[in-house]
Amino acid sequence: MKHNAAMMGQFLTSRRRQLERAHLGLPQIAGRTTRGLRREEVAYLAGVSVTWYTWLEQGRDVTPSRQVVDSLARTLRLSHAEHVYLSALAGHSAPQPAEDPSPGTVPAHMQRLLDALADYPALVIAPDWAILAWNAVYEALYPNVATVAAADRNFLWLLFTDPYLRILMPDWELTGVYNVASFRAEAGTRLGEPPFADLVNRLLQTSEAFRAAWESYDIEPLPSRERLFRHPEVGDLHLEQHTLVSSDHPHLRLVTFIPIPSTDTARRLRRLHDPRALRLAGA
Repeated sequence: MKHNAAMMGQFLTSRRRQLERAHLGLPQIAGRTTRGLRREEVAYLAGVSVTWYTWLEQGRDVTPSRQVVDSLARTLRLSHAEHVYLSALAGHSAPQPAEDPSPGTVPAHMQRLLDALADYPALVIAPDWAILAWNAVYEALYPNVATVAAADRNFLWLLFTDPYLRILMPDWELTGVYNVASFRAEAGTRLGEPPFADLVNRLLQTSEAFRAAWESYDIEPLPSRERLFRHPEVGDLHLEQHTLVSSDHPHLRLVTFIPIPSTDTARRLRRLHDPRALRLAGA
């Protein structure tokens, strides 16, 4: 703990000295630059005692509570990454990232990444598993994603309500149970918040399979795993599913499927998203 306390003290001192006084509504101090706050000013703004805050900057072996860490992060205008770093030094789990200021959309650079993965089905999902974006080959694999109503374009909702997915996924029952457990694990304490609660309530009223899986209270992570899709036009697609987190938008998940090398899935995918090849194969 002493090593972390020393690093915490150095970090807090550096952030305090870099703050612009005017941004916090504080007057300039005669003979000093416009940057930097006094320790007592940080302590007052954060709602902690001057002595306690001084001990933190001195690297003493004291442990601030999560509430104190969060208050210091707000006072020192820390970014989310800096807030995560300070929380880790204090022995706390990472704080929740700030909500996306434009829900329902993805950054342009993430859409370009999806499009660059031209040979691999890929999509972007929100924390509540709403499908926000996808590329052309994913739409070729699952055409309904482009035609379903926006309010229903949620991966968990479609998994339990779209009959086409039961055809596309030979292991639909196992996949359903697995995904419910993963959704519960990812949502965590946010399950009581909308839109999480709204989605769960809709599914409980609509799908008996979801209700059975939900009431089992299974919790599983979402690791990379092998998947089988049985497409009605190109046949079996053996893929690896990978879930990636964007460093600058940690609330978004990019899910992509890559062919398993020992299979002919890569060739089948090319036929799937190349209309000419598909027509020739049919002929």
